[in-house]
Amino acid sequence: MYGWEFPPHILGGLGTASYGLIKGMSLQPDMDITFVMPKPWGDEDQSFLKIIGACNTPVVWKDVDEPYVTSRLEKVGMEAQTYFRLRNHIYADFTNRHVNDLGCIEFSGRYPNNLLEEINNYSIVAGVIARTETFDIIHAHDWLTYPAGIHSKMVSGKPLVIHVHATDYDRSRGNVNPDVYHIERNGMDYADHIITVSNLTRRTVIEKYNQDPSKVTTVHNAVEPLSNEILSLPDHRGVNEKIVTFLGRITMQKGPEYFVEAAAKVLAKAKNVRFVMAGSGDMMNSMIRLAAAHHISDRFHFTGFMKGNQVYEIFKASDVYVMPSVSEPFGISPLEAMQCGVPSIISKQSGCAEILDYAIKVDYWDIEALADAIYGLITYPAFHNFLKEEGLNEVNNIKWEYAGQKVREIYNGVI
Repeated sequence: MYGWEFPPHILGGLGTASYGLIKGMSLQPDMDITFVMPKPWGDEDQSFLKIIGACNTPVVWKDVDEPYVTSRLEKVGMEAQTYFRLRNHIYADFTNRHVNDLGCIEFSGRYPNNLLEEINNYSIVAGVIARTETFDIIHAHDWLTYPAGIHSKMVSGKPLVIHVHATDYDRSRGNVNPDVYHIERNGMDYADHIITVSNLTRRTVIEKYNQDPSKVTTVHNAVEPLSNEILSLPDHRGVNEKIVTFLGRITMQKGPEYFVEAAAKVLAKAKNVRFVMAGSGDMMNSMIRLAAAHHISDRFHFTGFMKGNQVYEIFKASDVYVMPSVSEPFGISPLEAMQCGVPSIISKQSGCAEILDYAIKVDYWDIEALADAIYGLITYPAFHNFLKEEGLNEVNNIKWEYAGQKVREIYNGVI
């Protein structure tokens, strides 16, 4: 399985979804998963999978001994014997690549400016890994890993399943990057089967990428059960007021401006409420200016990027969660909020709207409906408590184990 990020070091929803699905799949007794990523940090939970870092996979032969390799790699959770097994399967001349003293290509572990170069390097490394490891199927998460999946298929002859967590049509609102589109389309054409995270994304794959509908199956995302540590987190809001929260990338795709506009309408009717925009992105400064233009800055809080328990601390301090995304292939954050007992308002243009009955659904552009929903939840306790209780019951039955079983059925169909 090829991915790009993995908890606890995540930059978005891809790492969270990869973790949840793998953990759910690992509950099957005959499932062994090797997860490849550009750059592990060494503190990942490897109790239910094996992780190989592309940055620790040699593509150029170097004369190094075991003690030196051990000293270099043990801190990132990789054994020296794995390095030497991989080195035995270098099969092409990669001397034109910039490599370190172990013969490995460096990776940032992020989404750098030279992302296309890193994607290409990742696909080169994948060939060495595919020649070394024993496996039955290749599973590639999102467009960043499709070239790696294709190369592995070419080297091994094993079937390729790609997992579409989003397309560039979602990220760009129609202004598609031709380089990204080509990588996405190529991955879909080479795949033996395509998994999409929602029917919304499935339609995009079929209509925009000209894929055979029989080749595309929806497997909705899920959520991990909350730990006792998270469940016991206190409410640290520090004010005796209602808190309405937006959490995610502050980008065009996520619809942050609709959240600010709705906040202004709510604050025209109610004064006992504050709004939190948690996250970062290229629209953050413009959202700060928009809040100022509406003269609501004193009721608006911008926290910056949050991760790990910080996310759940925000949820624990919230009365309402809002996800007004313009185009959201799935959207795990409302499920996470509902796990914390926070009623959620989501856009009808999100994949999670397909499986949630106890969340309020509005069109992303309908600021009036969004404002009415927020006002109703902070004003009427019975309404709030109903969605809190029923939402919690609903989301507790949306499990990664069930998603893993559906993925296994897809595997059985292509092996």
